[in-house]
Amino acid sequence: MRAVRFVDAGGDVRLGRLDDDVITDAGPAGPRGFVPDPHSWQTIADASGIAHLLGDVRLLHPTEPGKLMAIGLNYRDHAEESELDIPATPVVFAKWTTCLIGHRAPIVVPREETRPDYEGEVAVVLGHDVYRANPDQARAAVGGISPFHDVSGRRAQLETPLRQFTLGKSFDTFGPMGPCVATADGVDLEAIDISTHVNGEQRQSSNTRNLIFSIVELIVYLSRGMTLEAGDVIATGTPGGVGDSRQPPLYLQEGDVVEVTVGGVGTLSNPVRLER
Repeated sequence: MRAVRFVDAGGDVRLGRLDDDVITDAGPAGPRGFVPDPHSWQTIADASGIAHLLGDVRLLHPTEPGKLMAIGLNYRDHAEESELDIPATPVVFAKWTTCLIGHRAPIVVPREETRPDYEGEVAVVLGHDVYRANPDQARAAVGGISPFHDVSGRRAQLETPLRQFTLGKSFDTFGPMGPCVATADGVDLEAIDISTHVNGEQRQSSNTRNLIFSIVELIVYLSRGMTLEAGDVIATGTPGGVGDSRQPPLYLQEGDVVEVTVGGVGTLSNPVRLER
């Protein structure tokens, strides 16, 4: 089952169930968007409102998280291509939630950013609050899965002596998410395919079995001393193949289209343009 948040013809923000290319209206969206708790999933399952073709509505990022947490260097091949040691503990950074945009919305590269890069990721959305989770509790807290694009301004990310990630990862539009959140029920979190294409060319391809720190391990780690709340999002890391590590580098350019596909969930697609 897949849930979306969209703007209807009257300008209202709604939730809906996505079946193939048809959205069935499930009612108005609240201020947090779609929070994948059992009650919300039941609302999606019971949707019986107006049907919309996917191409006829504007999709928003599905969730308005209180926290948008991201993990660096969580695939061995990405750490190696970055010429960095394999981390002994998760590399955690924040993306400000104002960076979030939905499916088909344009990524706008700021004028100052000379090294815009792509990073396709599997995002998990928490279905309920959790604090100091054990592995079973961590798995039970995963309410949904979504494609995520951790767009990265390498100039801003790497120009500081300590490689301060947050600014270069949080520019407006640098957090595409969607088109939907899919239920995590019955999903093997260690067997999810992830791929990134730019203009139809495959740039990244991997599977969550190759994560250095699994999704469950990340939730256990992050919840030590910090409450993870329903609707919070964790972007779990990107595999090898990023543009900055290629020879020569391949940065995003005006007119590019980036597609991030998560197996069993869907494809997030966003065009790129440069700030005028």
